[in-house]
Amino acid sequence: MTVENQFSLSDHDEATKTLTEAVTGKIQYLQTLEKAVNEQDDRQVYELIDSKKYADEILKARHGAQDFENEKLVEDIRLQISAFLSKKLINYLNEMYPFFYFEETAPGNFQFYFGNWWGRRLFGTLDVLNVEFHFDKREYEKLSKAFELEFENKRLNSDAIERLSKENERLQNLIDSQDQRDQEKEKLRAQIKEISQEKVMPWESSKQKESKQKLVDQVSHLTELDEQANSAYRTIRDNEETILALSKEDTLIGYEKQSIVSKFGTFENFEAKNKTLYRDYIANLIASKE
Repeated sequence: MTVENQFSLSDHDEATKTLTEAVTGKIQYLQTLEKAVNEQDDRQVYELIDSKKYADEILKARHGAQDFENEKLVEDIRLQISAFLSKKLINYLNEMYPFFYFEETAPGNFQFYFGNWWGRRLFGTLDVLNVEFHFDKREYEKLSKAFELEFENKRLNSDAIERLSKENERLQNLIDSQDQRDQEKEKLRAQIKEISQEKVMPWESSKQKESKQKLVDQVSHLTELDEQANSAYRTIRDNEETILALSKEDTLIGYEKQSIVSKFGTFENFEAKNKTLYRDYIANLIASKE
């Protein structure tokens, strides 16, 4: 019996065929990924989890097709994939960046330090799936600035250390000149007393007050210097601790600069290598398979 009051519906056989093909495609994708994992084929895993990036960077395809729907199938196991891919990648990075030391903070998550010396800096995190560094912005800017300052024959903290050193010298002079200020205050107070007791004509009173106020202002200024001198010991100690910390930082950054120059020649070469890291690493994986 024909149902005449229904809208036109899609053909069930065609819908079955379409669904079967879609499911088959996803199964084939997962099977291909499983095969790549079992065969330790990291290159193919990278291609499967981000086909567009692989096409853009490796195949140089202008309009690389992205298998976005299938790639979503492994979205919830990206950390496991990262953990799997990390072994070969970190071995490669240990060779290319021998001054970076990697630490797995959780399965699939990695951070890295610059150097193996005391006081080394936490320098960023490693994105295994995209083969790229996420540098700590503040620490990276310090290193970059340190290279720039080479042209001025300065270290990163040279100006700050010089400023604090001059401040300490000024404060020490305040402490050392305490007796001199005390004597000066006594003289000024004696002059103030003398002026206060001096009898003057009415038309000279304003001039007398002005002279007295100048002396009072001088005493006030010396008293302010006394107050600075009283707190100078602590300030000097704090400044010395800061200078020591800044000097240590300059020393560590010096080690970092030496490490980069030793491996890459220049900071610019180091930055250029970072930008091509994904492409260089995949090329290395391809070469190792041949």
